[in-house]
Amino acid sequence: MGEPTQGDDGRVWDPLVRLTHWTIALAVVVNGFLIDGDALAHVWIGYTALGLLALRLLWGLIGPDNARFASFPISLSGAARHVAGLTRGEHREYPSHNPLGALMVYALWAMLLLVSVTGVMLDGEPFPEHESAYSQHNDNEEEEDHEGTEVIENMHEVSANLLLLLAVLHVGGVVLESRFSRRNLVRPMIFGDKS
Repeated sequence: MGEPTQGDDGRVWDPLVRLTHWTIALAVVVNGFLIDGDALAHVWIGYTALGLLALRLLWGLIGPDNARFASFPISLSGAARHVAGLTRGEHREYPSHNPLGALMVYALWAMLLLVSVTGVMLDGEPFPEHESAYSQHNDNEEEEDHEGTEVIENMHEVSANLLLLLAVLHVGGVVLESRFSRRNLVRPMIFGDKS
């Protein structure tokens, strides 16, 4: 949902931004719709998405201007002004994402982080049970562990569904913004240059 401006090299989105964007999008679609949540591939795709998110967040600190967080700050009032301007037929260019697109980016990243962290919590047993004198579990502890796992599973499922919903809204927003601005916003995310 962004309307980036070109950098000095003629590029709008650098290769790392494009790579992380499309690879994370593919991971979300595959894990959300195609692979069973209990499959090992689901776990590894989740770890890959988390690693790519970490890379993208680091790039937001050290990358080129369009990729940096400073070029698309969170602004609820800016997002409201942007929507109001679009409804009046006004269009403004931004150095990176427009204010509404910036909100979506941060919402997607936050939800992906929550999905990934809860997935990691479900995948790993930090303290596996061993039959020894030092790790005896009584029935109450096992019941509490099961309840905790169930809460994490519910958080993982709800956040995964919210992530898919945000992704659909993101695609819809890109389509609408492309129509309002009369610019193809997908092309720069594929090829890097402004259409």
